[in-house]
Amino acid sequence: MSSAASRPTAGPFDRGHTDDLMAFLTASPTPYHAVATAAERLEKAGFRRVEETAAWDGTTGGKYVIRGGAIIAWFVPEGAAPHTPYRIVGAHTDSPNLRVKPQPDMGAQGWRQVAVEIYGGPLLNSWLDRDLGLAGRLTLRDGSQTLVNIDRPLLRVPQLAVHLDRGVNDGMKLERQRHMQPIWGLGPVHEGDLIAFVAEEAGVDAEDVTGWDLMVSAIEPPAYLGRDRELLAGPRMDNLISVHAGVAALIAVAGRADLPYIPVLAAFDHEENGSEADTGAQGPLLGNVLERSVYARGGGYEDRARSLAGSVCLSSDVGHAVHPNYAERHDPTHHPRPNGGPILKVNVNQRYATDGAGRAAFAAACEKAGVPWQSFVSNNDMPCGTTIGPITAARHGITTFDIGIACLSMHSARELCGAEDPYLLANALVAFLEG
Repeated sequence: MSSAASRPTAGPFDRGHTDDLMAFLTASPTPYHAVATAAERLEKAGFRRVEETAAWDGTTGGKYVIRGGAIIAWFVPEGAAPHTPYRIVGAHTDSPNLRVKPQPDMGAQGWRQVAVEIYGGPLLNSWLDRDLGLAGRLTLRDGSQTLVNIDRPLLRVPQLAVHLDRGVNDGMKLERQRHMQPIWGLGPVHEGDLIAFVAEEAGVDAEDVTGWDLMVSAIEPPAYLGRDRELLAGPRMDNLISVHAGVAALIAVAGRADLPYIPVLAAFDHEENGSEADTGAQGPLLGNVLERSVYARGGGYEDRARSLAGSVCLSSDVGHAVHPNYAERHDPTHHPRPNGGPILKVNVNQRYATDGAGRAAFAAACEKAGVPWQSFVSNNDMPCGTTIGPITAARHGITTFDIGIACLSMHSARELCGAEDPYLLANALVAFLEG
């Protein structure tokens, strides 16, 4: 716990939420683990899992669906009509990293290495000279799956010594294929070694492993940083900060009898590579869940149309804090700062979905929660990133706006944010879901 006092708000969360976030980050080295961790918390709060292949009923209460690295959870209050609109918190579970190739065993010059592919847009240099683990899921011959997390020093991507690259400090260029393959030992390379090792770690027979989705993970635990510990450093903050806050906020509002909306958490996979997947925001998962919930409560097409027309989605993803060493890269009149509260992200070219109505909805939620907030817009000379927000708005016709937490080192193996911002975000999400 920081020596600095928590900022008072009208919401239920304080600095203890940030402590809990640190545990969530550690337990979630992959999207599959993040979903499992979220599901465990929802179960403890009384939510129950429903299968997509089963018939759904119209009962009230908390429910959730898991597909791969994505989870959709919602709470149906007593008396909810088929046309009751939704309030949706959208986020994503994946982070840029290094992922194991189908034939992973390789090596050179007596070193044993693991063949990896670059996922998303990581800051490649942040993975150099760092002790790394390996995590993901194994698919077995019978179709079942098991999670594995080797959270100890196993891999390393070694940088070339400065003596052999005298110009490295004047500009380093990393070749994705040649320079990013991690080492994990010495000796001859044998096909099947890595998967046999991972299978043993997972407690399954290597002969039964017929598929895998494995990724390299930064294992250094999250930590408070600074003289007054007012900063938080850790892995996978983009975007598990939002997933964690969304789970906490949904649990906080579940069970309230006076909810005018059905609160929803939609945490997608594959945002970092465009969301085009059955578990991504471009896929049908969210739409299917919302429609089936309407129909399960006895509604028809007209109720579905009314429900979605009245729904609002808050897309939560991290954004850029002003960098003290590169302030010129930011818009001169928009400098989000750590612990200044969540940021409202605006781009008139619809890289973010926010408009004036979204701004008003967000301002109302923050005012209700007693949470300060900031605005973010990109420098006109810099390209703007995007989120699941515009995708959700276009695909489902749902009013959407984009927010997030201001951070430094986005897409690094280890990112940095203000230690107060996670709970300020969570309190704003509670107020939004309450309506």
